Amino acid sequence: MISVPPRSTAVSAPRRVAAATLIGTTLEWYDFMLYGTASALIFGKQFFPSLSPAAGTLAAFSTFAVGFGARPIGGLLFGHFGDRLGRRTTLVVSLILMGVSSTLIGVLPSYASIGFWAPVLLVVLRLAQGVGLGGEGVAATVLSIEHAPPGRLNRYASFPQMGTPAGLILANAMFLGVSALLPDAAFQSWGWRIPFLFSVILVAVGVVVRLRVTESEEYAELVRRGEVSAFPLRDALRVGMARLALILCAAVATSAVVYIFMVFTLTYGAKALGFSRDFLLTGVIVAAIVWCATMPLWGALGDRIGTARVFLAGTAALLVWCAVYFPLLNTGNRVVVFVALIGMGVVLPISHSVGGIIIAELFPAAVRYSGTSLVVQVSVILGGGLAPLIATALWSMGSGAMGPGSSAPVAWYIVAVCAISSVSTYALFWVLPRRAGDADRRTPTPEPAPVR
Repeated sequence: MISVPPRSTAVSAPRRVAAATLIGTTLEWYDFMLYGTASALIFGKQFFPSLSPAAGTLAAFSTFAVGFGARPIGGLLFGHFGDRLGRRTTLVVSLILMGVSSTLIGVLPSYASIGFWAPVLLVVLRLAQGVGLGGEGVAATVLSIEHAPPGRLNRYASFPQMGTPAGLILANAMFLGVSALLPDAAFQSWGWRIPFLFSVILVAVGVVVRLRVTESEEYAELVRRGEVSAFPLRDALRVGMARLALILCAAVATSAVVYIFMVFTLTYGAKALGFSRDFLLTGVIVAAIVWCATMPLWGALGDRIGTARVFLAGTAALLVWCAVYFPLLNTGNRVVVFVALIGMGVVLPISHSVGGIIIAELFPAAVRYSGTSLVVQVSVILGGGLAPLIATALWSMGSGAMGPGSSAPVAWYIVAVCAISSVSTYALFWVLPRRAGDADRRTPTPEPAPVR
């Protein structure tokens, strides 16, 4: 029997729920992105020292991609229980799983200490991180949507999405701070562990905050009416394969560009262009601040002119900026490179701010968590988890060169992904026949209604 607290005892104020989901997603993405930053800067030497620098980087990014392979497992597992037992419990459990995994990475012996078992244990902990994150972001978005007041659906749904750049800011700031305080040898040897160990404090704070949030009235009503789905994933597939395929392709671009920017840029900027770690981390942090700060503005615009219009504009903006991003980096001019990074911080939030709600609106409340998890996690694997690995491979293939000229295949790859997403978005919302009850996203509506 599912126990749902009465409305009078629930912390259901939309702003408090938005704040709780933002804090939680920030902490989870802090943990997840610590690994990405460490993959680009540390793990090749610590866990794959016998490989060449290029091969070590590929190996480190491979373990980074492993976490994305585990995200669908977490998404389906937490999605099932989130639809069956409620969103709040999954939010707390996923946060604890992520925090414990990250803390253990902070104490994991290197290859020099335990040999073969070091990279094996690293992969195991990365898998645990992936499972935890697989249940996190979707639950936060769904809970925010279900608590949002009329006419502000996109604005409140953008708050948990802000956790991605906020976690990136926190992770890179920690790496930058520790790196600045320690000699490089000490940082490479043991100082990199400090940001991972800091996770235990952050998770304790996040758990306390999330325990104060209860289920939405919409989910509570499903429980009272006995309409909780016994097999939510199966029921979610009833939206139709055409819609699922199109929304999957539409979501890929934002995910791919995010990880090219957050992870691959660090490796490319350091090894191909010769920029210092601190310069690159500073540029990414400033861009992430712009990204994070502007997301609510794009969410508010989505409430005014329609979610799909904002999302399509965002994927088109990504396509344009990705076409010039690597040529700007390749100038080697610090000012121009900084402009390229900040430009990413300007265009990324457009589609990212409404990306969660674009997917969640396709599914009824009873299966919203499972259906959204399925789409998000598969798109993240195809677009995000593999993107740094594909980019590194394409970069290394350029006639064996590791210089600026070898970035052309990477640029073409990411532009092609953005083009696919733009076409898929248009087809989904402006070409595919609408279902009964679909909101008309082509015209402004004062109170956008989610698809039921």
